[in-house]
Amino acid sequence: MVHVLGSRVLLRPTDPDRSRAFYGEQLGLAVHREFGTGPGRGTVYFLGGGFLELSGHADAPPAGSPAVRLWLQVEDVTAARDELTAKGVEIVRPPVKEPWGLIEMWIADPDGTPIVLVEIPADHPLRYRPGI
Repeated sequence: MVHVLGSRVLLRPTDPDRSRAFYGEQLGLAVHREFGTGPGRGTVYFLGGGFLELSGHADAPPAGSPAVRLWLQVEDVTAARDELTAKGVEIVRPPVKEPWGLIEMWIADPDGTPIVLVEIPADHPLRYRPGI
């Protein structure tokens, strides 16, 4: 078995400055660290229990799998919608309570990477454990 010590999601944006503005200013992710210089410099953001790294430069948006998404748990998805809308972020799909009980809202980063913001209701099995 591989002993994993840490992990992060790596993105190679087509416009690094635009992506840093999106993740840092519009989404408000806190910076963990920065490295390098120039437009391709790296910025690593805190992402809950993990990290998101923007580094390098891509000539075109990645042709990644449409099944790959960023899943970000937030405390209040409606408040997140209001805050993001005020910052000019397009809401791809407004908050909806899914059949599995989570409240999900969809946005996308500047290169089209799908991002789902998720609120876990207090009575959902991911948070609520009867008898414990």
